[in-house]
Amino acid sequence: MTYSGRVTVGGPADVHELKDLMITKVAVGPMENNAYLLRCRATDEQLLIDAAAEAETLLGMIGDDGIASVVTTHRHPDHWQALPEVVAATGARTYAGRYDAEGIPVPTDVLVDDGDVIRVGQVELTARHLVGHTPGSIALVYDDPHGHPHVFTGDCLFPGGVGNTHKDPKAFASLLHDVETKIFDVLPDETWVYPGHGDDTTLGAERPHLPEWRARGW
Repeated sequence: MTYSGRVTVGGPADVHELKDLMITKVAVGPMENNAYLLRCRATDEQLLIDAAAEAETLLGMIGDDGIASVVTTHRHPDHWQALPEVVAATGARTYAGRYDAEGIPVPTDVLVDDGDVIRVGQVELTARHLVGHTPGSIALVYDDPHGHPHVFTGDCLFPGGVGNTHKDPKAFASLLHDVETKIFDVLPDETWVYPGHGDDTTLGAERPHLPEWRARGW
C-alpha cells in the first residue's frame, strides 16, 4: 500500500515505511488532530509525537512494545489531552519546547531548544524552535540518509499556510520568518511535511505560495 497521509477520525492509521524508520499516522477527535508514532526499524524503540486525544486509540497503536518517549509540539490543549494517560501507561519520557512546557499540565522531563537532537533508537530528529503560533512550538526534522527529509510541523505549517497567529501581525511575521529560515531555506522541495491536523504536503508544493502568504498576512 502506498502511503497517502490521509487519515480520518475513527478510521485506520496510515503507515509510511522508510528504510530506517516507520511512521504511523492516526487522526483523533474531537479536533481532528494527527498523532505520529515513530519506530526505529533497527531497535524497535518507539516515540510518539503529540498525545493529542483518544488515549485508547493511541495506546492501541503503540501496542505492547510501549514507547520510550513522547514529544508535545506545543502547549495548546488539543495536542496533549491524552498525555497524562499515555505517560501513566507507558512511563515514557516527555519532551516539549522550553517556552511551552509551563503550559502543558504534565511535567516535561526534557526541555527542548532549537537544534537539539531527540533520538528514537538509532534515528535522530532535530528540533526547530518556531515562534508565533505559540512561544515555544517545535518542529522535528528527520533527515533520512537514504532519501529526502521529513518534518513534523505541529501547528506551524500546513498545506496552504502557516499556523494560526490570531490576527497578530507580530506573531505572524515571527512565525513566517522562522518557517522560512529554519524550514524552507534549509530543506529541499522533496521534504515531506506532516502537520498537526489534516493532510500531509511537501515543501515543494508550498514554496511557490510563500509570497502570497506574506501578502495576505496569515
